[in-house]
Amino acid sequence: MATASARFSAFGARGNRHERPAFSGFSKLESWSFHFPPSAEVCKIPSASVATRSKNVSSQINSLPDSDDFFYEKVATPMLDNIESPTNVKNLSTKTYAHKMLTGRRSLMNTLRQKGGLSGFTSRSESEYDPFGAGHGCSSISAGLGMAVARDMKGKRERIMTVISNVTTMAGQVYEAMSNAGYLDSDMIVILNDSRHSLHPKVEEGPKRSINALSSTLSKLQSSKSFRKFREVAKGVTKKIGRGMHEWAAKVDEFARGMMGPPGSTLFEELGLYYIGPVDGHNIEDLVCVLQEVASLNSMGPVLIHVVTDENQGIKRSQQSEIGENVGEGSSCYDLVESNYQPRTYSDCFVEALARKAESDKDVVMVHGGVEVEPSLQLFREKFPDKFFDVGMAEQHAVTFSAGLSCGGLKPFCVIPSAFLQRAFDQVVHDVDRQRIPVRFVITSAGLVGSNGPVQCGAFDITFMSCLPNMIVMAPSDEDELVDMVETAAMVDDRPICFRYPRGAIVQTDKCLSPGIPIEIGRGRILAEGKDVALLGYGSMVQNCVKAWSLLSKLGIEVTVADARFCKPLDIGLLRGLCENHAFLVTVEEGSIGGFGSHVAQFIALDGRLDGRIKKEHLLNCEVLSVSCTDQVWFLQWRPIVLPDAYIEHASPNEQLSLAGLTGHHIAATVLSLLGRTREALLLMC
Repeated sequence: MATASARFSAFGARGNRHERPAFSGFSKLESWSFHFPPSAEVCKIPSASVATRSKNVSSQINSLPDSDDFFYEKVATPMLDNIESPTNVKNLSTKTYAHKMLTGRRSLMNTLRQKGGLSGFTSRSESEYDPFGAGHGCSSISAGLGMAVARDMKGKRERIMTVISNVTTMAGQVYEAMSNAGYLDSDMIVILNDSRHSLHPKVEEGPKRSINALSSTLSKLQSSKSFRKFREVAKGVTKKIGRGMHEWAAKVDEFARGMMGPPGSTLFEELGLYYIGPVDGHNIEDLVCVLQEVASLNSMGPVLIHVVTDENQGIKRSQQSEIGENVGEGSSCYDLVESNYQPRTYSDCFVEALARKAESDKDVVMVHGGVEVEPSLQLFREKFPDKFFDVGMAEQHAVTFSAGLSCGGLKPFCVIPSAFLQRAFDQVVHDVDRQRIPVRFVITSAGLVGSNGPVQCGAFDITFMSCLPNMIVMAPSDEDELVDMVETAAMVDDRPICFRYPRGAIVQTDKCLSPGIPIEIGRGRILAEGKDVALLGYGSMVQNCVKAWSLLSKLGIEVTVADARFCKPLDIGLLRGLCENHAFLVTVEEGSIGGFGSHVAQFIALDGRLDGRIKKEHLLNCEVLSVSCTDQVWFLQWRPIVLPDAYIEHASPNEQLSLAGLTGHHIAATVLSLLGRTREALLLMC
């Protein structure tokens, strides 16, 4: 079981809701193993078309690659053969490779995280066995409880099982869901996959204890039908006796079960879940026995099974070098490539700059929120252990905690991936921006993220951060500006400030970083000057504007390339200069609609730059408009290039950029279309 994932499964069988059979599919688990048939048994199939959902049947697997060298491997799925209805086996997870293999997708695993292939997460559009798409590790219990209540109200016969890891228990939504599950008392099973991984391990705790035979026996006893019946009968008897007997018996039961279970096990009982465990997750026989016993219970209410696993047992995962394949395209992505050469990333440069600042400024600290700490951030932790705070998947806490640190006189840099910062937006608004508390937000994994697809795509941070009244919003075009922005953020002490950077390698990999120089707030810069068209890039897209400039220069088109640096406040002087000296303005950003381009449009519209063309007879006062009274007056033509209003599925970085229309060729083609040179634009894209 993956340590940083949260999985959801629902196993069901036909029959009365209160007479559910055990997990018949598990009976063959011990003797079942994967086997790879010889090449003669492998047959070729065409790509599958997308199947639409109907009222009764979910969509089938539709992520097959359209490739002539793709082969489909027909393998038996004994686990599924024991399930009467395919809709009774479901899964929700952030990463569920084993689930995909068990639900008929084993032969497609070679397409994992590739364009047109399987997603790295559960996906409702990919398989009928994925009833809920994963976006965050702590959502499984909430989604499972909702499905359990819907099942009860509709009189269905599904059995709901959710799986969470100990890493996801850092998030508050887990406890909100468990508390609500205890109150509603709907039948569902929660499996806590405890890898015993801790964000802050204590040396004095000593070695991890193994699950002994006594613990295993007690777990089987707790899950047995006879024990549960005895417990329910005892509850009924004590209630009839009255005179506080029921409360006294409940305390005795809680004390006894607390003695049997590990430290903290009574927490789940207090939340209303019946606790069973710990169970050795690597002892398949014991695990199957407990699951079968729990499955046979009638009207059991919410049950939590504590399964202990060793994250280091079995085959070690090869390290994933998630580095962008083409640095020149200026975007994002860690993809699954194995190489001895590791280019420097934006995170490496950020940590180097922040470490340099932390040495000279004792008030600088780092707060990290997210699934796991990047290797580069680990270097900061090792160098400054007292200045590094990792709160795990508790992004809301990370934001407010940073605000408290700032109120205490420190300079917190709150490092959170773009997709995870979305969960803490309310805290950003009320705990930081509304109070003008100087928290420095470092938004990582901004923009497209390649193989992680829409689940971890950082498409919205420009929009939701720039709409806040007191927030300074900026983005570097390269590693040098990133270093400068670290210095700039450390300098600002009267309001919050944020900057974003993408995944992937830096622009100039062989260049040593110079000490940062603070940038004047709201000041952009001109990289190249021309007279025909102005390209105004934001963040990493400035590099693609430079590519477009190179392509257009060969066609005799003179282009100005400007680096905005700031989305808020905008460089008003730079914008007015671009509008006055060019007939065409194109803004480019790797963000959603409503971001940088929208702020530019707001300004140039209010500044009268988008009022269209006005015929002479409609001009009431030429002097007021500051124009000469000719036949007609031409105004600026503006085009925004942003991420499309859709979720871009997993693919390589270059493929995602091409799908989004953000490559240098796409930008150049947009300019050619504005100039009426449509044929050349089409030829450029061929």
